[in-house]
This record gives sequence, C-alpha cells and structure tokens, in this order.
Amino acid sequence: MGVKKCACIDTLYTELPWEERFAAAKNDGFEAVEFWDWRIRDLEATRKAAEAAGIMISGFNGDADYSLVDPTHKEKYIDYLRQSVQAAKTVGAKSVTIHSNALGDGGVVVNHYDDLSDTVKLCSMYDMLLECAKIAEEEEINLNLEALNITTDHVGNFLKYTQMGAEICHLIGSPRLKLLYDVYHMQINEGCICDTITNYVDQFGHIHVADAPGRHEPGTGEINYKKVLRHLEACGYQGLVGYELFPLTDTAAAVKAIMEEC
Repeated sequence: MGVKKCACIDTLYTELPWEERFAAAKNDGFEAVEFWDWRIRDLEATRKAAEAAGIMISGFNGDADYSLVDPTHKEKYIDYLRQSVQAAKTVGAKSVTIHSNALGDGGVVVNHYDDLSDTVKLCSMYDMLLECAKIAEEEEINLNLEALNITTDHVGNFLKYTQMGAEICHLIGSPRLKLLYDVYHMQINEGCICDTITNYVDQFGHIHVADAPGRHEPGTGEINYKKVLRHLEACGYQGLVGYELFPLTDTAAAVKAIMEEC
C-alpha cells in the first residue's frame, strides 16, 4: 500500500518560488506538505497555493521563541501557541509541531537552561503540555511533540529520547497530543529504530525521515528505510511520513530516491 508521503518545502523544492512548491510536490506524488516558520509566510497566499495544487498542508512549527522547559515562559508559550493554532486554521493545516526548547536560526537551541535541574525542566514541560492539550482539543487541531538529536543539529535540547516524549503524551492522554518520531534524530540519539516503533507507535502522530549521517535522502546513509517504513505499516501506523531532508545534490534526485526507496 505504501506510506502517505509529505514533503517539507523548506528543504525540498527550494529552487522554486514559494507558491510553486505546492504544485511541484503534488505532481511528484506527495499527498501533503509541511514547513517550518509560519511567521515569514503570506498565509492567505499559502492557503490558496495549496488549494490550487490540491495538496494538504500537514503543519508547521508552533513555538518559535519560547520553551516548554522554562516555567517562566508559560504565559508567553501558551499565547504564542494560540497564535500558531489560528495560523494553522488560516492555511487549513491539520497540526502544529512543538519542541521542548526554543530554536533559533539553523535550529540552534537558544537556551540550554544549564541553571535548571532536569526535574524542573520535566515538570515545566508536563505542566505546559497539559494546557497545550486543552487548547488542541478546544480548537480541534493536533499537536506533535518532537524530540531532537543533541550531538549534531540541536545541542542542548532537553527532549532527546522517544521514551520520555511518548510516556508524557501517554500520561496526558489527549487524542490531540502525540509524538513526532523523527527517524533521523532518533537514529543519532538512541538507535533501535524498529524496536522503538514497536514499543511506542501508538503515541506517534507524525514521522520525519532523513538518512543518517548527513540528513539527506534515503539511500545516502546507514538507515534501511525500506525496512523501517514497512515496519511502521506492520505496526499499524496510518499517519503521514514527512521527508524533512536536505537533498544531497538537488530536489529532483532526492525525490527520485524517496519514491524508489520508500
């Protein structure tokens, strides 16, 4: 049957003007697109481009300058999340992605919070996620909490393991709050991809794909994506698989590899 493919158009199709990326992704066989920062996009133009192309917008990042692990950020985090949810509704997106720490340019973790204990960070994240889940349920939009690698791309990020993120989502128990399982990030942090999928797939709301090392298309690194994606299907995952990767050469070659390998 094959997975439902979603293209990150902040890394793929970047040779095209923004509004042309939607039709290009649709024509290449993607069922949806996603992107990063909604604040820098014309939301009405984005919605119209997606509608004209006949492609769904999966979602985008929703936390920007604020951190779940910082208890002093609670009011600001919640206020900004509400803005992100409304932006998602404007473009017709189904979800918003959130993180433990604020990310700056290039995904750099803005504050490592070395002055806070892991206990404070965890309790703050849990407390804020309870409020986030209420908003998601009220607004009927999905939130996907993403763990990130801490050695290559996001040094200092607090949420780094699948188990912690999945267990928090399970404890909160909202159908609108799930984990974004990024295979690339988790290969770097913890490995054991198929076992992890088996153990926690019921808490996955979205999947991200890139090969490791390098963060390029499948087939350029060490991850056996044919096995991984078939295992996802066998374990009952029915959501989107987002290709958030940087082409090794160009978009056309990356898309060819995506469609052949996955």
